[in-house]
Amino acid sequence: MVFIEDGRIVSVTPDAPGPVTDLGDVTLLPGLVDAHSHLAFRPPLDIEQLTTDDDEALLKRMRTHAQQALRAGITTVRDLGDRNYLGLTLRAEQDGPELLVSGPPITTPGGHCWFLGGATTDVRAAVRERVERQVDVIKVMATGGSVTPGSSMQESQFTLDELRVIVDTAHDAGIRVTAHAHGAQGIADAVRAGVDGIEHCTFIGAEPDWTTVAAIAEAGIFVGVTVGRTPPSPRADAIRAMYARMHRDGVRLVCSSDAGITARKPHDVLPLVVPEFVSFTESTPTAGLKAVTSLAAQSCGVGHRKGRIAPGYDADLLAVSGNPVADLQALTGVHAVFRAGQRIR
Repeated sequence: MVFIEDGRIVSVTPDAPGPVTDLGDVTLLPGLVDAHSHLAFRPPLDIEQLTTDDDEALLKRMRTHAQQALRAGITTVRDLGDRNYLGLTLRAEQDGPELLVSGPPITTPGGHCWFLGGATTDVRAAVRERVERQVDVIKVMATGGSVTPGSSMQESQFTLDELRVIVDTAHDAGIRVTAHAHGAQGIADAVRAGVDGIEHCTFIGAEPDWTTVAAIAEAGIFVGVTVGRTPPSPRADAIRAMYARMHRDGVRLVCSSDAGITARKPHDVLPLVVPEFVSFTESTPTAGLKAVTSLAAQSCGVGHRKGRIAPGYDADLLAVSGNPVADLQALTGVHAVFRAGQRIR
C-alpha cells in the first residue's frame, strides 16, 4: 500500500485500510527519469525545420513529445537543449512529466547545436542569463557533435579556463552543470573544471584515458550513457566495452535516451533500451532499473524527492505487468502511470 497526499508519498505499508485503488497483479516502480532528452526535436532531427518553425509550432511539438514520454512511464524529463527557452514555458504549464530544463546549450559560434541559439563568446554572461531565467541545469557543449555540419566530435570547443568560468558561475548560483563531451581532451577538461555530469563520454577517436575515468569515479561525476538501439559496429562495440569497464571502476552510469536526435530515439524509447544498457555495461537488471530511477534522479539533482517509493518522495509511480527484475522487457507493459499522485488516463 502506497498512501498519497498532496502529490507526495505519505507512507508505504503492507496493510490496506479504507477505500483503495487496486491495480491488480502488477509491479510498482518509481516513475522513470530520462536525464537527457530534446523535446523540441522531432526524430530524426531536421535542423532546417527546427530553425524555420515558429515558436508556437515548436511548443506544440514539445507538448506532444512530453505526453508521449509520460504515457510510457517517464514522469521526469530533463531537456538538455531547446530553442528560445521554450522548455521554461512548457515547465510552467505543469501538464505532463516534471520538466527540468537547460534552455539553449552554451556553444561556440558555429559550434555544435548553434542553431538552438546558445552560441556565445562570453561564457560568464551566458551562464548568468540562464540563471536569471531560472533554468534547472546548465548544458555546455565541451566538444563538437555528430549532427552539426562542420562540427567535430573529437575537437574541444572551449578552453579549460572557459569551462571553469562556466562551472564556477553556475555553482555560485546553486545550479548544476553537465557537459556534452566526446573527445578525450574535452572530457578531461570538463572533469578538471568540476562539472556535475558528462553526457556521452565516449573518448571518440582515441583510446579511453583511464586516468581521467578514475578521476570521474573519484569525483562522483555522473556519466549519461545515451542509449538508443544503436546498430552494431566496431566503434559502437568499443564504446560499449569501455562503459563496462567504467561500471566496474565505479563510475556512476545513468541510462538516458538523447531522445529526438535520430529516428531510433522517439521520446518514449527509454523503457525499451534498459536491457541494452544492462547488456553492454555488464550490470544487473536491478542496476539498470536504478539507472533510470534513483540514480538518474540523483544526476538531475532531484534524488531527494524522486526515484524511490518512500515517504516524502513525489508520488510519481509506474505500474507494469510482470516483474522487470526478472525480465526488463516488462518495463514496456505499462498498466498505470501516476504523476504527482494523479493517474494518467
